[in-house]
Formats: sequence, structure tokens, C-alpha cells
Amino acid sequence: MHEFGWGSTADEVLAGKDLSGRTVFITGANSGLGQETARAMASRGAEVIMAGRDQGKLDESVAAIKADHPKAQLETITVDLTSLENIRAATSRARQRFQKIDILINNAGVMATPFLHTHDGFEMQIGTNHFGHFALTGELFPLIERGALKRIVNLSSRGHHFAPVDFDDPFFEHRPYDPWIAYGHSKTANVLFSVGIEARYAVLGIHAYAVHPGGIQTNLGRHMTEEMRAALMARVTSRDTGFQWKTIPQGSATSCWAATAEELEGRGGVYCEDCHVAEVDDESPTHGVRSYAVNSSYADRLWAMSEELTGVRYPS
Repeated sequence: MHEFGWGSTADEVLAGKDLSGRTVFITGANSGLGQETARAMASRGAEVIMAGRDQGKLDESVAAIKADHPKAQLETITVDLTSLENIRAATSRARQRFQKIDILINNAGVMATPFLHTHDGFEMQIGTNHFGHFALTGELFPLIERGALKRIVNLSSRGHHFAPVDFDDPFFEHRPYDPWIAYGHSKTANVLFSVGIEARYAVLGIHAYAVHPGGIQTNLGRHMTEEMRAALMARVTSRDTGFQWKTIPQGSATSCWAATAEELEGRGGVYCEDCHVAEVDDESPTHGVRSYAVNSSYADRLWAMSEELTGVRYPS
């Protein structure tokens, strides 16, 4: 068994693995962590379906990967996670075009946006980060069931420490909007979604993992003002005196690890950081998963709410 950790890269985690014949579907694959995850997986022989909102950006991402790996097997599909109608159309095309999905990596996300709403009226952060991926995953389920590996990786964040899901006011209709609380509870939702998948579908061999990639400077922070950046850095460094940014290859490592690690065979519903399964910890500012993020009754409540609000019904 390999010992990977904070500084491991995606290529190191996947070294020696043969992913030929495997199909990997990655959201937000047009830049940053998604593009690097796609590149690393394709370099090991996987067929990678790169999903994103903008076909032009996807094409640029494909060209960048092919410059390094001319034989990379890459497909693209456009999907807008802020629109349930668009998700339905995109996943319908996916079910026609592709035979199966072995690994689904729900990587796309937004962070600290102004107070905005999706096409369906959901607050933008939980609407994109959770409800969009909940709907996408449900609509792709027939392909996941046909896959061999049957792993679902949901990108969460240590930002889940900022807030549990507020089931009474998920869209900030009755309280002042706070971009960090909104981000935090959307990232908690990503962990609870992983717990919910595991509870329902482990019996079918489908396993889900929530992943904290680490602190990485990507375009995820594009909505932040300079004041917000300064405040975030002050918050992070006051709590974590040894804080260091990860590179994008280091940030992609835990996603690749959760998607392929042999030691995770047959288990899921866990939160991973630095290429290991994190302990439940309600105190530490620098590591661990909060107990409210892996609480099975909260996961059930979120699942019921998500099915109701998206209209997506998972197989029973």
C-alpha cells in the first residue's frame, strides 16, 4: 500500500495504474483541478468525458492535454449546473453517446459569489455545488450502474467547517446573505450527499467519497474582492499557522486517490483529505470532517429535500 499525503500529485497517485477501458466523467473539466484530473486520468489510459459550460473553453482544455498526451481519449459535453432543464438535456445526450461511467467526479463549483440565484431560483452556491450535481448524478445513474468501478467523487472543502446545512432557510430567504456561510453549507451538502449515496447504493457496489482538495489558487475564487481575499487569508492563517497553498497537481491528487485507491474498495460515505480518509473532528481548525457533515439523519433530510426541489428521482 502506498503512503501518499499533503504534497502528493495526481501523477504520483496514479503511477502504475492502468485505466484503459475505464470511462471517467468530470464536471468543471475546462480549467484548474478538473483539467488536471482529466489529464492525469487520460495519461493512464482512461477515456475521459470532460463536462463544462463553455464548449470553447472545453476545446482549449482538450488541446492543452493533447499537447502533452497526443493519444489521450477525450470527449466533451456542455452542461450548465445552474439549470435543471439544461442538466436534463445534457444528461439525455450523455446517455445516448456513452455506454457507461466507471468514475464520476463532481468537480465543478463556485465560491463566495454575490447573492445570486440559479435559473430555478436556488441560491447560487448550494444550487450549483449541490443541487446541480445531485440532479446530474441522478440522471447519469443508468451509466454509473453499467460501469465496473462505480465510484462517485464529490469535491467538498474544509470550507464545510464554516457552516452546517440550514434546512429551514437553504436559500437565505429569511436571513442576511453571507457568502462564506453559503459556501460552507454547500460544501457540507457535498459531504452529506456522499453519505446519502453510500447508504442507498453501497449494496449495488456504488460508493461515494467527499474530497477536500486543499487550499489551491484557481479561478474558483473569481468572485472574491480583494477585501474578501485578505479576510479569507487572515482567517485561514490565524487558524492554521503552517498553511501553505497546494499546486494544482497536488490539489488534484486526493480526487484521483479517492477515485482509484485499492484501500477504499468496498467502502465509501467518507471525507478524504491529503490522500487519506479524515477522522471526524469537531474542534480542529486545520483538518478533519465535522460530525454534522457525516450525520446520516441530516443526509436523509438533504436527500428528500433534493429530490423534491430538483424533481430528480433516483432508482429505489
